[in-house]
Amino acid sequence: MKIALLGYGKMGKIIEKIAIDRKHEIVLKIDYDNQHELTAENLQKADVAIEFSTPATVLGNINQCFKAGVPIVVGTTGWYEQLNEIKERYQASDNAFIYGTNFSVGVNIFFHINKVLARMMNKHPYYEVQVEEIHHTQKLDSPSGTAITIAEGIIENLDTKREWVNVLTDINNPVDDNAKAGDVLIESYRIDSVPGTHTVIYDSEVDTIEIKHTAHNRNGFALGAVLAAEWIPDKKGFFSVSDMFDLS
Repeated sequence: MKIALLGYGKMGKIIEKIAIDRKHEIVLKIDYDNQHELTAENLQKADVAIEFSTPATVLGNINQCFKAGVPIVVGTTGWYEQLNEIKERYQASDNAFIYGTNFSVGVNIFFHINKVLARMMNKHPYYEVQVEEIHHTQKLDSPSGTAITIAEGIIENLDTKREWVNVLTDINNPVDDNAKAGDVLIESYRIDSVPGTHTVIYDSEVDTIEIKHTAHNRNGFALGAVLAAEWIPDKKGFFSVSDMFDLS
């Protein structure tokens, strides 16, 4: 399979290595210094594009792939205000699009467990829930897209929760829990080179229940993106990463 990489930072380079190890070919690499090479002609040399850039450039990259008719895997977060517009466009076309806040196999299993646990905890409203996420200091968005997906999974399954709120805080001076009763608090921490740690905490007067996912490196995210690139080429329409995992 021939792949175009849109975004060639740390994640792009890891994706490149994993893709090559899986016998794929990288035919186009786009970063800040060669945006002029992002043309329909160059994109059409690829069977699929993998997009890990920035919130400022992702929409332009999606539009270019749409015009070129090239399936795209989008891992960039922080732009979801435009998601419904993109969804409508792809559902009305023969093009293919898949996005995810996190393509890691382990994280998507965690997403599923989080929803199952929330359904169980819905019967026990005396537990208060919150989400904690820790990432490297170079991460541009807060909270992480993964933390938002976790919080939304809780809200879907807990009758007492209606929306999430976020606080970016210091690990040495945690924020006081001042979220309203109907809120899921997301506490975000930024620490050196942490790839990503997400914890869901249910706390009561008598005990605490926690589930946690800890990424040891970015390889799991990158492998999942390549798996998505292998999954999408024969599809048409708009998909989320959950569509490629059978977790029923």
